Amino acid sequence: MTTEELLEKLKEVRRLRYESAVLEIKAAEAGCPKRLYDTLSSFSNQDDGGVILFGIAEEDDYRECGVYDAQDLQKKINEQCLQMEPPVRPLLTVAEKDGKYFVSAEIPGIDLADRPCYYKGVGRLKGSWIRVGDSDQLMTEYEIYSYEAYRKKYQDDIRVVPRASLSVLDQDLLAAYIARLKEKKPNLNALPDETIHELMSITHDGQVTLSSILLFCRYPQAYFPQLCITAIVLPGEEMGEVGKYGERFLDNRRIEGSIPEMLEEAIAFVRKNMRTKTIVDPETGRREDRGDYPITAVREAILNTLVHRDYSIHTEGMPITIKMYPNRIEIGNPGGIYGRITVDELGIKQPDTRNPVLATAMEVLQLTENRYSGIPTIRRTMNQLGLTDPVFTNSRGTFTVTLYNDSEPAIRPLSFAETSSDKEKELLRFLKKPRTRQEIADHLQIGTVQYAMQAYIRPLIESGKVKMTIPHQPRSQSQKFYTAPVSPADAITGILKGTASETLDRHSIREERLSGYEARD
Repeated sequence: MTTEELLEKLKEVRRLRYESAVLEIKAAEAGCPKRLYDTLSSFSNQDDGGVILFGIAEEDDYRECGVYDAQDLQKKINEQCLQMEPPVRPLLTVAEKDGKYFVSAEIPGIDLADRPCYYKGVGRLKGSWIRVGDSDQLMTEYEIYSYEAYRKKYQDDIRVVPRASLSVLDQDLLAAYIARLKEKKPNLNALPDETIHELMSITHDGQVTLSSILLFCRYPQAYFPQLCITAIVLPGEEMGEVGKYGERFLDNRRIEGSIPEMLEEAIAFVRKNMRTKTIVDPETGRREDRGDYPITAVREAILNTLVHRDYSIHTEGMPITIKMYPNRIEIGNPGGIYGRITVDELGIKQPDTRNPVLATAMEVLQLTENRYSGIPTIRRTMNQLGLTDPVFTNSRGTFTVTLYNDSEPAIRPLSFAETSSDKEKELLRFLKKPRTRQEIADHLQIGTVQYAMQAYIRPLIESGKVKMTIPHQPRSQSQKFYTAPVSPADAITGILKGTASETLDRHSIREERLSGYEARD
């Protein structure tokens, strides 16, 4: 950053009055902040890095206070950077304005293989931070593990299951798989089955692996109760809304069995619960039954979760989730995106494979192509029906695919004559479906996208009412914004404010859902 760029940054902060995922503001009027470790860690652990700007008092209406001593401040910033592991190498810039000095520290994002960057004084578990919105949050143990798993290439899909033996596997299924292997891989023909078991990671040192249990055991949930799928159909557009007769769920099922069995049963669940329209071609007169979603897209989304979810001990207590709302279906995958690929690059760049043995076995069983065509197929089949593009969300250890149908109620443009509360209510309704910055500005009838975002969307994000589809890349061109679901804490607040009857029902629903996930804790 040049001196001129730093002065422009000061003007921008004074005008917009906010911090962001890549900007942290510190006063430093009376001395160097003693705890820069959190922000040094969080900025280093994201691709875009970030900038710490010293000399602005955020608590005093973003007053330009200047720093106490620019030279000493730079020295102390460097001292704290050297206490990080790996050491942080900031780019420092000093600028003078109206007799006051301001300092910026540009913190580069470190390579994925070197993450997490943490403060050595407290160690990796207590010193690793991540940037969420405009705040620094301590990394979870799983988030730290996910970096290590990628760096060291852990293969959790072939970790051994000590309580299991070959006798618990369906011998007919196993024999058919071995026959397919020999057919597709002629070099295995001359080898005994026991050797093939070891070579193809069916066993490891004679012990059965997790992937074998998931593929060939009739009831893997005897060993891993939560490696299943929980599927629900909800009457409203948010978790917690009840139906006409107070019903919480229209359908609720726990899907168990091997991966091939869960795949087929999950598809059947979606097919059973989605609406079907009969369309008559006006030219040919031919009738066609069309569901809310293309089954091909649904199958690819569910298959991707089964093959690419995290199977480590950190997530084995978390099931895959399918939530069917009137206007969308959400398929949640325990474990965020693996490796270097970002949400923007999905379906464009070849990703790293989290579970290579399981993916290869599924290819042999002809359940998947293993050619990274799943997400392009989802997009293509949704577009063929004229449906909204699918939304992929990666958020702190969970990856979610959201498919929208065309049942969205009509949304009217906002009028400037409306009150601010009316505008907010209508805007939140508009954001039931993820929207781009331009779509939001058009809906608000505001010509300047930046003003629309700062005046309307940023306050809703800060209040927790609106979320971003790509929270760790707020400036992404693919970023969309959507109405956040109501949390249990909000439900309790609603009770205290007098909406006891309605909100109690919603809170009870969340209690019921959480009780079904006890194994997560």
